[in-house]
Amino acid sequence: MTMQEHQSRSRASRRRPRVSLMGAALLVTGLGLASAVGSPAAGATGDTAWTAGLNSDGQLGNGNVANRAKFGAVNGLSNVDAVAGGREHALALTGGRVYSWGDGSKGALGQGTPLSDRSTPTVVPNLTGVAAITTGHYSSYALLTDGTVRAWGYNASGQLGNNSTAMQSSPVTVSGLSGVKQIAAGRDMAMALMNDGTVRTWGRGTEGELGNGANPTTQRTPVTVPTLTGVAQLAGGRDHVLALMNDGSIRAWGQNTYGQVGNGTTANQNRPVTVPGITTAVDVEAGAEFSVAVLADGSVRTWGRSNSGQLGQGNTQTHTSPVAVTGLPAIAQVGCGRAHVLAITTTGDLWGWGLDNYGQLGDRAGGTRSRPVHIAGVTGVEEAHGGYGYSVILRPAA
Repeated sequence: MTMQEHQSRSRASRRRPRVSLMGAALLVTGLGLASAVGSPAAGATGDTAWTAGLNSDGQLGNGNVANRAKFGAVNGLSNVDAVAGGREHALALTGGRVYSWGDGSKGALGQGTPLSDRSTPTVVPNLTGVAAITTGHYSSYALLTDGTVRAWGYNASGQLGNNSTAMQSSPVTVSGLSGVKQIAAGRDMAMALMNDGTVRTWGRGTEGELGNGANPTTQRTPVTVPTLTGVAQLAGGRDHVLALMNDGSIRAWGQNTYGQVGNGTTANQNRPVTVPGITTAVDVEAGAEFSVAVLADGSVRTWGRSNSGQLGQGNTQTHTSPVAVTGLPAIAQVGCGRAHVLAITTTGDLWGWGLDNYGQLGDRAGGTRSRPVHIAGVTGVEEAHGGYGYSVILRPAA
């Protein structure tokens, strides 16, 4: 299959187009914990959020707090354009409005006070014209159609970007940002990809995750990542960042204890470095301490920590440079949770590997899956993301 053929097939099975290696970037999104770019197409009739795994805070959105090891629909949502998964809360975007559910203790649901958990989706008040969503651990972000960004939730490291460290239970404006085309986030930091291909970061920087060469530091408003241009897509791990470039290469920075930056070392990187051996990437994602890339031929590369098999190598060996995941059909995009991966094929089927202790892979098996497994019966998948012990995907209603 040629690169162009693979890209054409993949667009049919996902709402977010990927990078064109023949020129400028198209629409791209990130997930370490989820993100998206531009104005979404209207959700196909019946498209909704589906969840599986841990449900301690109502993050499965099905009206209770019982775990489930297979995917089921989130209550009361239809015509969904995008989904996003934080540590124990989730978001859905539909018709320019954001719905939230799960852990509300740190304001990440955007519902104001009291700070209560919600086991079914509730619209975030006073927030309209939203084009894209993403989440940190306990924070949430919305990219508006006018290119500005709103944020809410936990803010101890300034990750809301409003020049404060006070928690915000309702959306506030990220200072000084306009002309944004994609947003992404990590644990306590966030990123914006600008229309000109440059990157802004803010929040926690003690592991170098802001990429601005100042380490340790925390930034309460966005700063520019120096000398980095031509970026097509961003993805945030717990404390590291991946930048997919227009030419199909990858830059990375931040915490590198387990080699999650991918440059063959375990030294933290406070400025972007090149991930060797990858020149045709079309999608990137990051889990807590590992990274994943999809190449133009539909193959997958992983690197970083693998204590729960999240590199898909059949073992728990750490890799500081990319390694190939075998046994997969052609993949269009990936999504990551804390220690698990969900991979969507070019035909919309779902595969997964890594930690499955709460049933977050949705295959009813549990335990640890160190090699890819097919998640039977889950079809038409358009997006997939994960949090701590759970997963949220976008697919048509049953």
